[in-house]
Amino acid sequence: MTDAAPPEVLFKAACPECRGRFELSSDAIRLAIGASPRTTFYSFTCPDCGAQVRKPAGERIVELLTGGGVSTLRLHSAL
Repeated sequence: MTDAAPPEVLFKAACPECRGRFELSSDAIRLAIGASPRTTFYSFTCPDCGAQVRKPAGERIVELLTGGGVSTLRLHSAL
């Protein structure tokens, strides 16, 4: 019996700048969870054109990304 590595999770993404469509591994995506929907987003660098992409992340997206191993940053509101 061998310990096989779990299959790599790939996420489909698109770039609004160059309109490229591609798959990204969990380590290519960053997720930030804020106190409101406006401050909860995921981001990545487009592998085609190099643009920095930031998109809103609703509850379902947060669930999929965290379940797929994407690193998560929890943002705290300033008091």
